[in-house]
Amino acid sequence: MSATAVLDLLDRSRESLLDAQHEAHTERRYQIAHLAALRAAAAVLAARSRPAAGGRSSIRGMVTVWDLIPALAPELSEWSGVFARCSARREDRISAREADDLLRDAERFLELVAHSLSH
Repeated sequence: MSATAVLDLLDRSRESLLDAQHEAHTERRYQIAHLAALRAAAAVLAARSRPAAGGRSSIRGMVTVWDLIPALAPELSEWSGVFARCSARREDRISAREADDLLRDAERFLELVAHSLSH
């Protein structure tokens, strides 16, 4: 993918973080923070993945962005586990502390992604 697309995903992640910071509803703040992390992870995939030979993917079955991060960005592997667990939690009742913790985690993740992609 182009550098412009990667930068767009990073910008959209930042915008989501701002939206989450101003969101009063706990569950919605959690969802938006998770979306910000997903957008940052998508930037990593866009920057580091390469098309498979013949244009066909060799990946089969259900794969999430969090499954791919460790192979493409080993320095972010720990974060893939954090956010993969969040995906499962989105349907549960979320406390204000959990939403705030996820927002901080997503902010830190975006910082690390931006740093990782700039080197």
